[in-house]
Amino acid sequence: MALRTPRGLLAIATATVALVVTTGSASATGTAPTLAGPQARVFMVNPVQSSGDQSLTDGKDAAAAVPATAYAAVALRNLDGSGGLSGRWASIRSDTGASARIADATSYDRHDDQFEQVMAYFWVNEAQEYLQGLGFGSELPGANNRVQPVRINQWGADNSFFTDKKAEIRFGKGGVDDAEDAEVVVHEYGHAVHHAQVPGFGSSVEAGSIGEAFGDYLAVAVGEHAAARYGWPLKADAACVADWDSVTYSDAPHCLRRIDSDKTYADRVGEVHADGEIWSRALLDIRTALGPRIADRIIVNAQFGFSPDTSFTAAAQTTVATAQKMYGKGAANAVRTAFQARAIPGPA
Repeated sequence: MALRTPRGLLAIATATVALVVTTGSASATGTAPTLAGPQARVFMVNPVQSSGDQSLTDGKDAAAAVPATAYAAVALRNLDGSGGLSGRWASIRSDTGASARIADATSYDRHDDQFEQVMAYFWVNEAQEYLQGLGFGSELPGANNRVQPVRINQWGADNSFFTDKKAEIRFGKGGVDDAEDAEVVVHEYGHAVHHAQVPGFGSSVEAGSIGEAFGDYLAVAVGEHAAARYGWPLKADAACVADWDSVTYSDAPHCLRRIDSDKTYADRVGEVHADGEIWSRALLDIRTALGPRIADRIIVNAQFGFSPDTSFTAAAQTTVATAQKMYGKGAANAVRTAFQARAIPGPA
């Protein structure tokens, strides 16, 4: 069991979490979908990111603690017609209080338990659509392209985790309820992606660190992609993860972790969330060098070749080799340079 730093996102068994920063659309079309079919109200990633207001607080789940401008109307896509929050890529299997009603999904706010249910469904679906837009599940192998079971507010602590025992995600409550922040939702989904690619992934400290890094990187990437896709404001530091969830346990400007740290391999402390900032910075540098679409296709595709207990060195070598195979020498050199900048041994 690994805790986030501080008050870390929980990694149960061999699960890990990760995030990504995007600087452009990686979708297949690059155009925002129309609001056809059932609609809902969600946060535009999170209230701190969309407003830039670092003074926002949880206010004991009070609706008035967050301005109405933090919400956006969205379509609930890929529902299975059952009448609940269940569909092609996500299923809200249990919750506290009454289950969300699709017919009422445009009226929920953060004071309602049903709001977190809607957030979890929308953002898990959004994350898988992002991966689909990169070609995973069509020209490339699927990356967790299945129905992802989710439990809301079933963990009494202010923490969330993916468990490989049931391959499900569980979101906690306390302070800002975790599923209120899309970056927390997608971070946990990153763990599910890793587990689907490599069952049992994260069985060593370095593998666990890679998992946390990918969760952080993916969360930022999907959030930025959604902001560009829907025309949402992005007024906070993009490299900061979970600015809203962290208001209860961090000083302003609020941040759970960063993906632009200057840490190198020599700065390892043996804690997966802290050491993950080494790997996530390398992923960010790959994105900066190659652009979001090429970078993310390489990063995610390389993970199929990781072992459950992979080391930084082995994972870096696999990622360089994947870049060479997919895009040639120039891409491989850019990936190699990113890992060398973190002083990770091996990718010479």
